[in-house]
Amino acid sequence: MKNALVTGGSGGIGEAICRRLSDEGYMVYVNYCHSAEKAAALTEEISGTAVGFDVASADDVRRAFAELPAIDLLVNNAGVSVTDLFHCVSDDSAKHLLAVNLEGTMNCSRAVLPGMIHQKSGCIINISSMWGQVGASCEVDYSASKAGIIGFTKALAKETAPSGIRVNCIAPGFILTDMNSRYSPEDLDLIREDIPLGMFGEPRHIADAAAFLASDQAEYITGQVLAVNGGMVI
Repeated sequence: MKNALVTGGSGGIGEAICRRLSDEGYMVYVNYCHSAEKAAALTEEISGTAVGFDVASADDVRRAFAELPAIDLLVNNAGVSVTDLFHCVSDDSAKHLLAVNLEGTMNCSRAVLPGMIHQKSGCIINISSMWGQVGASCEVDYSASKAGIIGFTKALAKETAPSGIRVNCIAPGFILTDMNSRYSPEDLDLIREDIPLGMFGEPRHIADAAAFLASDQAEYITGQVLAVNGGMVI
C-alpha cells in the first residue's frame, strides 16, 4: 500500500482529496494545524492517520516527517486567503499568508524529497489557483503566493525528474468551499455568469484531478499546471 500525505486535509478540497485517495488504495495521512477534531473524524472514516503540524514552520515540518513512514505522494493543499486592497493588508497578514501558502508548500516538499530520491520514485501535487495564473484584484498577496507555487512546481519538476519524481500543479477555479462562503447569493450569480460551463466547481472535481495526476495514467506528465476552472481562465 502506498502512503499519501495531504496538507490541510481536514476540510473542503483537502477532505475530498483524502477521501478519493483512500478510495484509490492509499494509506492517507491527513495533516491539520487547528482542526484536530475534523481530522480525527475524517481519518476514522477512511482508516487514515491524522498528523498535526504547521506547514509554515520548517522545524515543525521536519519533526513531523521524521516520524512518518516513506511518503509516495505529497499533496500540498494547505492554504489561507486574505481579501482586501493590497495597501490595506497588514504586514502580519501578508507574512502569514506567504508562510502558509508558498513557504508551506516548499517546506513540505523539501522534507519529503530525501525519501523519494532514495526510492527513485514519488509524486508531488501542489494546489495553486486560477488567480496564480492571471491575478485577482483585492487578492494580490494570495495571487502572488499561488503564482509562486506555479513557478516552484515547474522548477522542482525539472530538478527531480532524473530521480523518477513527478511534480505537478492544480489551479482550481471557483470551488464551493468554506473559503468562498463569504459571497452573497447575488455575488454568486454574477460570478457564475463568468464561468463558461455555467456551474461552480466542487471539491470532488479537484480530487478527481489529483487522483489522475497521481496515477500511472499520468506517468509522462510533470511540471504542468492542470486548470480546473470551468473555462473561467483559459
